[in-house]
Amino acid sequence: MKILAIVGSKNPEGKTGLCVNSFFETVKQNNECEKILLTHKKIENCRQCDFNGWGKCRTEGICVIEDDFQPIVEKIRQADAIVFATPVYFSDISESMKSFLDRLRRITRHQAGKTDIEGKPTIGICVAGGGGGGAVMCCFFLERILTGCGFVVVDMIPCRRQNLQLKSQILNLTGKWFVEHVSSEGYK
Repeated sequence: MKILAIVGSKNPEGKTGLCVNSFFETVKQNNECEKILLTHKKIENCRQCDFNGWGKCRTEGICVIEDDFQPIVEKIRQADAIVFATPVYFSDISESMKSFLDRLRRITRHQAGKTDIEGKPTIGICVAGGGGGGAVMCCFFLERILTGCGFVVVDMIPCRRQNLQLKSQILNLTGKWFVEHVSSEGYK
């Protein structure tokens, strides 16, 4: 099984990175796991190409901006399952995750853009530092975007600085469960 993690954190060794690593810990031995750090990629904001605020995203399911967006979308299409992990800022997803997902949800308005994305199982992880109060709200926003793109959201996991040790253990178990669950197609 091929599992791809899309990570909206700048620090691969920070709290969000720790959570992704905990998720991958039990699954990486028998599965192909890859992490993409969005902050290490060139992802422009949507240009709202035409006067109506749309473009080829709406009419053809593609984005005309030439950056790292399309290669990441192709990796999503090739993966069996996706993990979206973001630090929480202002009770919301990170800016790098937002830029990526804004464009992804635009191309998935068209059926061609949904190809090999629609129905794909995914898990969301939202990690709040500081006071930790925005993780649950961030999960709400992330799940709304992912389901709008056509993913099957199997779970959303809010984490906060104060419970990171516990959530790391939970993510470890969740990774193992997720692979078994997706392999048996029990998520549908």
